[in-house]
Amino acid sequence: MLEESYYKKTDGIIEHHGNKPSSLIPIMQDIQDEYRYLPGELLIYVADKLQIPLSKAYSVATFYENFSFEEKGKYVIKICDGTACHVRKSIPVKDAITKILDLNEEKHTSDDRLFTLETVSCLGACGLAPVMTINDKVYPSMTPAKAEEIIELIKEEEKQQQLEPEEDLI
Repeated sequence: MLEESYYKKTDGIIEHHGNKPSSLIPIMQDIQDEYRYLPGELLIYVADKLQIPLSKAYSVATFYENFSFEEKGKYVIKICDGTACHVRKSIPVKDAITKILDLNEEKHTSDDRLFTLETVSCLGACGLAPVMTINDKVYPSMTPAKAEEIIELIKEEEKQQQLEPEEDLI
């Protein structure tokens, strides 16, 4: 069961977009932006608030690949496996990331909830193949070594942010 704060935040999102069935997709997008996934409990809540059948809300959420019912990490890594990227060896890049983050076919998010790895059919940057994105930032001409280096840099930045004391507000 979700905390009450999730429902209060969702009420604000519904209020912002309007309590009408045509607002379903923008409401679901904002919920996913807020929590990095679409909690099933909130989908039920939204369907009830908008007075639409849960089956309709669920069919919309499952139709669009962008929506996820699984919590994602702070950094979503997408590896392109379209033809151009595949031919230029995107799979070894994916395998390197899988290994460094201790992921597998069933486990797509790292234990520290920092990274989620997804394989996508196309990122629309075939000339830069093989391509990887992290939170929509494009990384062209990827190799396993480059991917590992980028992930290690992000991990270091996260450690530094945790070590820095918060500034006192005046």
